[in-house]
Amino acid sequence: MKDKKYEIDMRTDPLVPKLLLFSVPLILSGILQLLFNAADMVIIGRYARTPELAESGLAAIGATMALINFFVTVTMGVSVGCNVMVARYYGAGRDKEVSDTVHCSIALCLFLGVVAAVPAIVFCRPILILMATPDNALEQAVLYMRIYFAGLPLIMLYNFGSAILRAVGDTKRPLYYLTMAGVLNVFMNLIFVKYLGMNVEGVALATVLSQTLSAILVLRTLMASSASWRLELRKVRYNSRIAARILKIGLPAGLQGMVFSFSNMLIQSSVNSFGSTAMAGNTAAANLEGFVYTSMNSLYQTSISFTSQNFGAGLYKRINKILAGCLVIVSIVGLSMGWGFYLAGRPLLGLYTEDPRVVDYGMLRMSVIMTTYLLCGIMDVLCGSLRGLGYGILPMVVSLLGACGFRILWIFTVFKKHHDLTLLYKSYPISWALTAGVHLLCFILIRRMQDKNRVAVK
Repeated sequence: MKDKKYEIDMRTDPLVPKLLLFSVPLILSGILQLLFNAADMVIIGRYARTPELAESGLAAIGATMALINFFVTVTMGVSVGCNVMVARYYGAGRDKEVSDTVHCSIALCLFLGVVAAVPAIVFCRPILILMATPDNALEQAVLYMRIYFAGLPLIMLYNFGSAILRAVGDTKRPLYYLTMAGVLNVFMNLIFVKYLGMNVEGVALATVLSQTLSAILVLRTLMASSASWRLELRKVRYNSRIAARILKIGLPAGLQGMVFSFSNMLIQSSVNSFGSTAMAGNTAAANLEGFVYTSMNSLYQTSISFTSQNFGAGLYKRINKILAGCLVIVSIVGLSMGWGFYLAGRPLLGLYTEDPRVVDYGMLRMSVIMTTYLLCGIMDVLCGSLRGLGYGILPMVVSLLGACGFRILWIFTVFKKHHDLTLLYKSYPISWALTAGVHLLCFILIRRMQDKNRVAVK
């Protein structure tokens, strides 16, 4: 019964209060997770031994962001498949399938964490060189990546464990655990950098250790549960039938994220061509954007969980209301936070650096992306609804062509002809609007098809 107070029955009214009850802890959790990276950069910028080390450290962390996301997104995408399947079985009251999915997901997570970590550790240097990472940031970028990926399997355990808890409506306890881990992260950052004189290796180590703590706490919660989603280590094993269902939804999501990261790597490489000052400004602005993005992305995760539970329960009409509610909330979040961060951009960027040139470059990025960021949230919520309905490949194809394909085309045509940083950033809002429109059309057609099929069966 202890678990019941944390769970949310997504199949009953009132809908909007439950959407908020679910998404607000997710928003706060995402913001806390981003504070790990923010603390890394603020402490490097403020407490590195020399100004040169501070600038190169910021550039090094920025240079690794797109590459880290490239390797991590496939494994993260598979956690979406885990979330969808657990939520669907939970909504349908199929306890045995819930348990089997939980134990298969943990086995899959550990395997994918190792598979992603090894090539990242081995090949990070040549890839960073191909990305035109400046010489003064290269060695620190390599070191940061190798430490981060050494702890990837444990980081993945937290993400998969949280996906299981989200599937049953529990977003509060992951928030509590991240709060504890966040405090630990900031404390260790200060010790390693300010007092022990370490640089990026110190902040990378602090990030891995603090996220390991959150993983242990989430696993303890799963193991202490008495519900159908209880984790028993002796039952952790690979199940080909369940893994296939998880991968059918999760792998396309991961591949989509991987190609998104590839397009972002191309954009990062293009930013690198403007020098380390532009890189540092771009890094600081991108980190601030992360707070808005993760808040909007919480509604993407909300749409997946709510749609999956109601689809499993056969409550198809409620799915349209879920999408409408999530779109309204994500638009409010994206508009208010995006413009709020942009208007407060200079003092916020000043937290990362005292160099006015870096701040100017950061404001340039924010003027294009922050002011239009709600389009990204709308695009993601529509994609999440399609995934919650069990469609993995369709939203992947739409996203790859509409967003990634467009950005890559933009870089090699428009940007190549006019080597302008503002023009480079404009590829983002245009691609979001195009992709969101196609996602909406797909959702309408699929729901009409489902309604017709139900009428035909009756």
